[in-house]
Amino acid sequence: MRTTNTWNMLHLHCHKTVAVTAAVAVGSRQNALRMAFVLVCLLLLQLPTAFAQFNQGKNLNYLDFQQKNYYFGITLGYNASDYRIYHSKDFIRNDSFARAESVTGPGFNLGIVSNLKVGEYFDIRFLPTLSFTEHTIKYSPAGQNGRVVSRPIESVLVELPFHVRYKSAPYHDFRLFVIGGVKYSFDVASDSRTRQASGLVKIAPTDFQVEYGAGVQFFFPYFIFSPEFKVSQGLNNVLIFNDRLQQSTVLEKVLSRTFTISLHFEG
Repeated sequence: MRTTNTWNMLHLHCHKTVAVTAAVAVGSRQNALRMAFVLVCLLLLQLPTAFAQFNQGKNLNYLDFQQKNYYFGITLGYNASDYRIYHSKDFIRNDSFARAESVTGPGFNLGIVSNLKVGEYFDIRFLPTLSFTEHTIKYSPAGQNGRVVSRPIESVLVELPFHVRYKSAPYHDFRLFVIGGVKYSFDVASDSRTRQASGLVKIAPTDFQVEYGAGVQFFFPYFIFSPEFKVSQGLNNVLIFNDRLQQSTVLEKVLSRTFTISLHFEG
């Protein structure tokens, strides 16, 4: 009889946890869909002008920008960030948490584009960026009477990405490209050194990531419009281990990851 009661408790808690997780997933998906809709609308506004240029059958605007060895611009972006969490051996032995997971949070970027042309098809790019991100680590309780514990982490990151870009041959004033590179970031709003956060899981303010992505260049008379998406994967463990805090001891490693949709305006 005791075993049956325990199973029922876990069964009810499972439904509760699934419901909470589903609600969070739906909310994140709705935010992403709204942002995607806005980006699609912006692209649709540019299509009439772009198609009018394509019908001319000439790369008139492309030729003007091809004469420049370097140029600058600004970048605006939307990001969705979370952590890749690895559980420690202590997680199996603990009786307080049934699961530790990361919840994706929205954010946005604002930065400067510096582009140096290397030959016909390659660019070297430096994009210092101010990035606002939001992460949450959620701990689900092991028992029915427990409560979900969330650790929200809001960051203001100074990012220094270096990219190499490979571009296709131009066609009617547009061309495709792929990018790859590395990024160093520093969180100027980190609470890792404050005493007020002594009872919370702490995340290191510095991070090093590898980035890759793709996009399209549209050449207009006075600027280049480049929508781009990229993925950033953290390489170093950003968890600051605290052996006196159970929320920290149940974690072995925490890696950052971010998906970004950017709109570059260059010229």
